[in-house]
Amino acid sequence: MTLSVPSPGVTPVDGAPHRPHAECYPVLLDGVMVGWVDKELAPSVAASLRHFKVLREKRIPPWMEVALVPITGKPSLYPGLFLFTTPCRLVRPVQNLELGKEELIGTMEQLFMNIAVFEEEVSAGVTTHQELFPHSLLSVIANFIPFSDHNQSPRNMYQCQMGKQTMGFPLLTYQDRSDNKLYRLQTPQSPLVRPCMYDHYDMDSYPIGTNAVVAVISYTGYDMEDAMIVNKASWERGFAHGSVYKSEFIDLSEKIKQGDDSLVFGVRPGDPRTVQKLDDDGLPFIGAQLQYGDPYYSYINLNTGESSVMFYKSKENCIVDNIKVCSNDTGSGKFKCVCITVRVPRNPTIGDKFASRHGQKGILSRLWPPEDMPFTESGMVPDILFNPHGFPSRMTIGMLIESMAGKSAALHGLCHDATPFIFSEENSALEYFGEMLKAAGYNYYGTERLYSGISGLELEADIFIGVVYYQRLRHMVSDKFQVRTTGARDRVTNQPIGGRNVQGGIRFGEMERDALLAHGTSFLLHDRLFNCSDRSVAHVCVKCGSLLSPLLEKPPPSWSAMRNRKYNCTVCNRSDTIDTVSVPYVFRYFVAELAAMNIKVKLDVI
Repeated sequence: MTLSVPSPGVTPVDGAPHRPHAECYPVLLDGVMVGWVDKELAPSVAASLRHFKVLREKRIPPWMEVALVPITGKPSLYPGLFLFTTPCRLVRPVQNLELGKEELIGTMEQLFMNIAVFEEEVSAGVTTHQELFPHSLLSVIANFIPFSDHNQSPRNMYQCQMGKQTMGFPLLTYQDRSDNKLYRLQTPQSPLVRPCMYDHYDMDSYPIGTNAVVAVISYTGYDMEDAMIVNKASWERGFAHGSVYKSEFIDLSEKIKQGDDSLVFGVRPGDPRTVQKLDDDGLPFIGAQLQYGDPYYSYINLNTGESSVMFYKSKENCIVDNIKVCSNDTGSGKFKCVCITVRVPRNPTIGDKFASRHGQKGILSRLWPPEDMPFTESGMVPDILFNPHGFPSRMTIGMLIESMAGKSAALHGLCHDATPFIFSEENSALEYFGEMLKAAGYNYYGTERLYSGISGLELEADIFIGVVYYQRLRHMVSDKFQVRTTGARDRVTNQPIGGRNVQGGIRFGEMERDALLAHGTSFLLHDRLFNCSDRSVAHVCVKCGSLLSPLLEKPPPSWSAMRNRKYNCTVCNRSDTIDTVSVPYVFRYFVAELAAMNIKVKLDVI
């Protein structure tokens, strides 16, 4: 873009302005100096450019940014009239109040503009622009939080994080996908309470949770510290059931040497390992259930006729969901590469993570029998029991309003608009939804009388109960649990290796050591750091104190009757000074390393 005729008052860069340079603004177009403009004329020049930009006149593009950094006389940004037209800049739409049209503004110019949010904030002669919607400041995910203006801000940020971890229905083309891991909720639902942007983004095609009847009650103690109790009958009906899709690419060209092209998928006729387990093409049947140790796929060497069978190695049972045969770009490749997608059923179990849309996360602690759950006068049993101690300190009032709104929506057959900033002190959400509950014959404040499922007696307190949209998150205990008795050890230190995938141990670190020291449990500390780690029996010479000099003598000849070999100290040349001590193996390694650096370690054996 070029400034057609320098605007009135703009002096070309090679010309001399009418006033000293200190009283002029430099004009920069995409970082290039194009001229000077007088201090008094600069606001009118910027306003003219903005006018042309919004009305799309004088060939000025609508995405241009007009940033006038004023001369303040104080340390600030470098003053000037900065114009940007380059692509890939962040811009957003606002309402230009003077012209009554939408305008795209950039990140630099909005710092020097007066933009009102609400109508009553508009000040004549000062406010130039207004937000299109009050919720424009929120991100895409933040716009899915109902009544987010009633929540404490960290809770909204937690939900923005957890909204990306939901086990929902992320796509409609599971059959065509080959992602390493995909999550799917079997019975997702459309929320009864939703912000307007939920429909704007058509999220009903990609739902992320389930409407649950939630009672706020402390019941049995299994709901302490963010744990939650789920009705077992709801679970049996399919509440939050889901599955994980795992895809694996198998390329036979990686299993052979360079230049050899003789491996293809298939089975050897009559092979007892694959009868009724694999198809004739050497791949499992679609819909087949695989368990640990079942044949997974088979391939044949065309030159030798030998067949090899690979077995399913995961401990989790799965169902073969889809198999795709891969080829080269021309489609003329041999039968060498396939993508097998398996489906692992993952129904909720104790330790799985759930969350409402208000940053209220918790784990499933018990599947409680429905006959022992509290129930309402009408006989309704809640799906989830939520601990009331989760509200006071977190101040997620939006969840309380959602509960009332969801309840009234279910009673009246509606979907409520939960867009933030539509309610205020004068127009209270409590009054609006309370009146709707009252009209349906329920308590104004969303509470009900509940009866104990154990004794059948009416509970003394009124219990807050309603419908809340709950998300199941992808953090499942079956992906995280770690257990080990004995197993692989490090080759150098002889200590247990770490890592869940290799059946490793959990590190007992310095701070855990401090905790055991503070408790005075020295035998337990000794057991963790020594017996369960790298205890080893070493030979040491009592006289010279060396761990390295005692060596086992040569074996006796085959004709000799002597069978017990002794340890001799190569320094003292004696065998009666050798004693055995229990030391960590890593200490013996450390002594050997020091010896390599010519440092002697001497032990005093008492």
